[in-house]
Amino acid sequence: MNALPDIASQASPDQPLPLDWVGMCGIALPVILAGQRQAARADAGVDLADGQARGIHMSRLYLALAALQQEELSPALLHRVLADFLASHSGLSRRASLALRLEALLERPALVSPLAGWKAYPLQLDACLDARGFHVELGLEIGYSSTCPCSAALARQLIQQRFATDFAGRTPDHAAVLAWMGSAQGIVATPHSQRSTARIRVRLAAGCTTLPVLELIEPLEAALGTALQTAVKRADEQAFALANGQNPMFCEDAARRLSRCLRTLPMLAGFRVRVEHAESLHAHDAVAESRWNWPGD
Repeated sequence: MNALPDIASQASPDQPLPLDWVGMCGIALPVILAGQRQAARADAGVDLADGQARGIHMSRLYLALAALQQEELSPALLHRVLADFLASHSGLSRRASLALRLEALLERPALVSPLAGWKAYPLQLDACLDARGFHVELGLEIGYSSTCPCSAALARQLIQQRFATDFAGRTPDHAAVLAWMGSAQGIVATPHSQRSTARIRVRLAAGCTTLPVLELIEPLEAALGTALQTAVKRADEQAFALANGQNPMFCEDAARRLSRCLRTLPMLAGFRVRVEHAESLHAHDAVAESRWNWPGD
């Protein structure tokens, strides 16, 4: 039987020129994260350092991705896959990269009641291996509620004005004030809140042996104080209203809270934060960003 032709191994018919990245995007494959098998999309590639070569062997990259189906995602596993990319392209490539996009599906408890529900956190992993070494970046999104501090102050002023009008010329007793505060007549205004998104991107420290998804989500949600909920009873909804009232936030406040929290986490070598408040008052969004020890700064 005649050998099948390998066109990729032939010399390029054009003028020799190295390429920065060659590979495949949007590869569907299952991975294991937090003990669960999850659907992911992968971008896998290498550089083409040999400018004389016609192309790379994309099937070798595809087959190397099979290792991701066998064990929990970790920096060590990502490193092995990238090393396989380069070993299968010896003499052609010097740099390998892999991006994975998926959703971390985590069960989250209610604020007060014994209920719990599932939340999906969009997640992206980017790993690179070259002469400078190996590094992993992790990006995730966290949804939360943000009550506008300005709106809260304006609402309180209107309530004060209504109180002054309703009780003008008389000294109110405790029962009358209590009833007034629980009525629609008394609470004439409420501050506006909006569903907001924190987009976090971190670079893992060299000694990090796991992908710290939950170790990032839990302190960041605690720092915000108003993470979006899943299953709730009325007691949980009331607790959420209380949390919003106690945590009014401009986008600048949210960015600072997250930045301060991330600086305390030892598994990180740097980070970038972007918060987006989908305004309920305006037709545009409010945005703030913060970075620490980020490439290019």
